[in-house]
Amino acid sequence: MRISVNGTHLNVLEQGSGPLTLVFMHYFGGSALEWQTVMDQLADQYRCIAVDLRGCGDSDAPETGYSVDTMADDMADLIQALHIKSYVLIGHSMSGKVALALAARQPVGLRKLVLSSPSPPVPEPIPDDERQKLLQGYGQRSSAQQTMKNITAASVSKAIQEQIIADDLRTSKPAWDAWLLEGSKEDISKRMADVSIPVSIIVGTDDRALPPDVQDKLVLPYVRHATVEVVDGAGHLLPWEAPETLTIFIQKKIADV
Repeated sequence: MRISVNGTHLNVLEQGSGPLTLVFMHYFGGSALEWQTVMDQLADQYRCIAVDLRGCGDSDAPETGYSVDTMADDMADLIQALHIKSYVLIGHSMSGKVALALAARQPVGLRKLVLSSPSPPVPEPIPDDERQKLLQGYGQRSSAQQTMKNITAASVSKAIQEQIIADDLRTSKPAWDAWLLEGSKEDISKRMADVSIPVSIIVGTDDRALPPDVQDKLVLPYVRHATVEVVDGAGHLLPWEAPETLTIFIQKKIADV
């Protein structure tokens, strides 16, 4: 379904029901589809909502409006529009930073954050040459294929590989450029003292995009309620590479909500 929020239309996947809602957000160059297998395993207990962020997947792609705070505004409006009262935000990579920004506002009803390899609240350590490769390779299948190889470590099916590539290629240019040139460089670390809820982080040991030491050095010093666990042999795309392990992690971390 498509929901109009904050001046744009966002594509939303929904399944399941329950008093607690799990709100899933995706990585840079991804879509809500990465969460489908996880949601399938959780929908018998929880209402599950997965969102294509603006400019990604099947959501609208305005020319401007891709700051971390604008994406957080989108999510706040969406949560209100869907009448969500009690929820856990589940972010991945880029959207981990969005989740942290929203949590710092201390919105009513937000119980916990569960973050997979989140982008840190300080500027993300993307090497300049890698940033340029990504900018120059936009929209090219060969570049999307190389990115897929770079950000996965565990074996995934051919169908999943094709979906990862397809999501990369359908990301809009305004969203693509804005994250690489602006959003990933934003510093929201001064707000992290206002994140008062538990933050549970999970990361693959073989994550080459945001390795475990990024969490230790650039997230934990700022987010005082955060803990980190690792998944052996997995890369950056845990929802695709290790959905069962990720589902168990989420269940464990939200069991007392």
